[in-house]
Amino acid sequence: MNRSRPKAKLSRALGIALTPKCVKYLENRPYPPGQHGRGRRQESDYKLRLREKQRLRAQYNLREAQLAGAFARAARTSGKTGEVLLADLETRLDALVLRAGFARTIYQARQFVVHRHILVNGRRVDRPSHRLRPGDFFTVADRSRAMEPFRIAATGVHADRVPPYLEVEHGLLTARLVRRPERDEIPVICDEQLVVEYYSR
Repeated sequence: MNRSRPKAKLSRALGIALTPKCVKYLENRPYPPGQHGRGRRQESDYKLRLREKQRLRAQYNLREAQLAGAFARAARTSGKTGEVLLADLETRLDALVLRAGFARTIYQARQFVVHRHILVNGRRVDRPSHRLRPGDFFTVADRSRAMEPFRIAATGVHADRVPPYLEVEHGLLTARLVRRPERDEIPVICDEQLVVEYYSR
């Protein structure tokens, strides 16, 4: 997957809207880009698994090595590997910044973390892959709160999409991971079993 590929084309190729702006493009052209995009093509089992893996990568904005490493950790952990994998990815700092409503897209959430706008347990963290544990809290740094995206977030405009494993005080731009996410609570479009089969081949 080309990380520099335009989000609209990537969304059409994967069949999911990766940003709010991509929704209209996907609705207008709900088929893959290219001259053969409308044609019906029989897909192999490998291609189905590959696309599902690419979907997961894109929704978390991961490099291949990052997803492969996360899968390897999940495979060594007890429980259903696919569900463990998703729960692990969901506790990434950038993912939680998005779920809390502090960012509109995973790309913006990553940028906020890298640019040191986010504190975890009172300490500045600039690694999007930083994992949080139940009880950890994160907040927007004081000097960053005047930025327009955070002023908008503080109004609670995204409050309706906060998952139950997070407690969020939008006015204070503070959130806490209450517990590990359950699969049916994670707002990711993915058949994780196909991802497991891809890496287990």
